[in-house]
Amino acid sequence: MALEAIRYKNGNLEVLDQLLLPDETKYIQVKGTKDGWNVIKKMQVRGAPAIGIVGILSLAVELHCKFFNSLDELGEYVTEQLTYLVTARPTAVNMADFRDKLCVQLSEWSNEANSTVNGVTQKMLAEIESQLEYDINTNKTMARYGADHIIKHYKGKSVKVLTHCNTGSLATAGFGTALGVVRELYSRGCLLHCYCTETRPYNQGSRLTAYELVHDKIPATLICDSMAAVLMKDKAITAVVVGADCVVANGDTANKVGTYQLAIISHYHSVPFYVVAPSTSIDLDRDTGAEIVIEERPPDEMTTLKGISIAAKGISVWNPAFDITPASLITGGIVTEFGVFKPDELKDRLTTTLQKKSEQQ
Repeated sequence: MALEAIRYKNGNLEVLDQLLLPDETKYIQVKGTKDGWNVIKKMQVRGAPAIGIVGILSLAVELHCKFFNSLDELGEYVTEQLTYLVTARPTAVNMADFRDKLCVQLSEWSNEANSTVNGVTQKMLAEIESQLEYDINTNKTMARYGADHIIKHYKGKSVKVLTHCNTGSLATAGFGTALGVVRELYSRGCLLHCYCTETRPYNQGSRLTAYELVHDKIPATLICDSMAAVLMKDKAITAVVVGADCVVANGDTANKVGTYQLAIISHYHSVPFYVVAPSTSIDLDRDTGAEIVIEERPPDEMTTLKGISIAAKGISVWNPAFDITPASLITGGIVTEFGVFKPDELKDRLTTTLQKKSEQQ
């Protein structure tokens, strides 16, 4: 049985409360964009693809029952709500990507001859609701590209990989990005073992990735974040695969804090380092990682665990949610639904591919 982080049908949206995993499985009903913003901000839903999908689906919930007097009123409301949803966790670029694309489509539909409020609303709903299936298909395509690339560049029959944070079914509409590659390797009989970091301070690795690996019966071992170097030294890791909250034009990548140090360690040990990210997580309008805004989380997320203090009272805390991995350390490649690109070729090749796709539509 597949893990479901998002349940949606005909304007009814429920999301799995990931703060309670792995101990408790509980779904939260999302009744509109305010609820959508809250579950994203509180990290009850997390993972860049899932953030974007839950955000737009929370708008779909409202569009199913809200009445608009004119196309202008509809347009203003949709734009306002999409912009509001982006503010929940702005580093994850998928929500902003959805906002930009949906606003362009909304304008085009509204300007068509004989367009009506109901007609445009139905087109908006169809577009939003199609993203669930599209995301799953995208993940499976990336998984195939990533697995092919790792196997091609490794001479052995079985591989050992290390992953960070959670990039599986719980972070997407289903299957996963980096963890999707792990799943694909396992399904082919090519995965000897997967190692996952605990991913402090929110423990997405120990709570969520470990949960998914056990659920799928994939051979796996949990390590604490500070073990990565000795793991690569002693366990012959084949590749490191991580996801991304934002990849910019030169290949610099924002991902869960701790990714940067893994890339440095990988480089030292000559272990290929892969970033797995759909095109919705890539922002070609930003030139370098210096332009990415890094979200900072509350201090108590580091100093407490399930309400219990685990740090000295009065100590100051710095708690960025993400760090930036320079493109030069992404030695394996950036895996997208259109192929695996070297960081320095990402902008040109992805731009060309997206233009061709647009012309075919």
